[in-house]
Amino acid sequence: MNQIKIPDWKRAVIKVGSSLVAPDGKASSTKYTLAIANFIIQNHNLGREIILVSSGAVAAGLATQQNFKAKSNRSIPEKQALAAIGQPLLMQSWSRFFDFPCAQVLLTMDGLHNRERYVNAKNTINELLKLKTLPIVNENDTVAVEELKVGDNDNLAAHVAVLAEADLLIICTDIDGLYDDNPTKNKNAKLIPVVEIINDKIYSLAGGSNNPIATGGMRTKIEAAEKAVSGGINTIIMNGTKSKSFDSIMDGKVHGTLIKKLKTPVAAKKHWLMHTMINEGKVIIDEGAKNAIINKGASLLSTGIIAIEGTFTVGAAISVVFIDGKNEMIIAKGTTQYNSQDLSKIKGKKSGEIESILGYLTNKEVIDRSDMVLINNTNGVKNDK
Repeated sequence: MNQIKIPDWKRAVIKVGSSLVAPDGKASSTKYTLAIANFIIQNHNLGREIILVSSGAVAAGLATQQNFKAKSNRSIPEKQALAAIGQPLLMQSWSRFFDFPCAQVLLTMDGLHNRERYVNAKNTINELLKLKTLPIVNENDTVAVEELKVGDNDNLAAHVAVLAEADLLIICTDIDGLYDDNPTKNKNAKLIPVVEIINDKIYSLAGGSNNPIATGGMRTKIEAAEKAVSGGINTIIMNGTKSKSFDSIMDGKVHGTLIKKLKTPVAAKKHWLMHTMINEGKVIIDEGAKNAIINKGASLLSTGIIAIEGTFTVGAAISVVFIDGKNEMIIAKGTTQYNSQDLSKIKGKKSGEIESILGYLTNKEVIDRSDMVLINNTNGVKNDK
């Protein structure tokens, strides 16, 4: 395998899935985590900073319950109860390896959607790193619902990497990286050592959740990588079951797939808007508004809005959409200055008419340019400072 050199890094986020923490699906094991812990210790001794995003709480909780049979279709309350039991056991399983402090950090996507809580989480992790402590991050599965689905911690790790301003995201899985075909069916399938840009072709190689090539949830790992690289973070997808994968990184090389960061990363606020805030509705715009937004760096005005879809409040994230014949193009995403009910009243109207129609004027712009990020329909986020 031709190994690629890793750009210099100081701070990394390592994502470790349940298949590495609890290979038999029933209890935490040192089978793979010992090598991962050794890697963390080596880098800690070199003065590098590591944040660990670890799954495995549910499996650790399951190991304490003799009457619980292993199954994949557990109810949400069952999973939440097992996570509550297993989370301290997971922390204990990791902390036994280290002679420096470890800190439990539980996050939910819901918490990251709120800008104030997002910044608070950022400050907490930065302070832990200053204290030479290993933050061990997991989803707060005792209260989360959607986050318990497959692939949750891949994307959580990307959010943590951006939040912590890491230089490197390492996603550990059970295959060597991204291949050009299904390696379990095609012996001639080749590992892709470097991905310059994530596009539709890369996603097609990752496959869907029912595709055999999606071993280890590869599609969610590509989604996570896309979030990270757009935030200026190099990302490695590698086999966490092989100690040589970690040895290679210590030698400054990649034994896996390196996905390169964008040369011009998306600004932090716009990255948060694009990748973290939930989309709550959409506005359909005319061609004049589309051209003004894309080509002139304009804000979105009420006069260019044709229709409103969804019910949302002031400050919600909404999509800005242009319909060309039968094709719907997402032009941008931004936070709205008006709720959906009021937008329905002022759509197509000039800014000077807003106050007379609504009885108040919050802003002449429906979405201010500073609260908007452009979207390139081919490759995801378009750089828009």
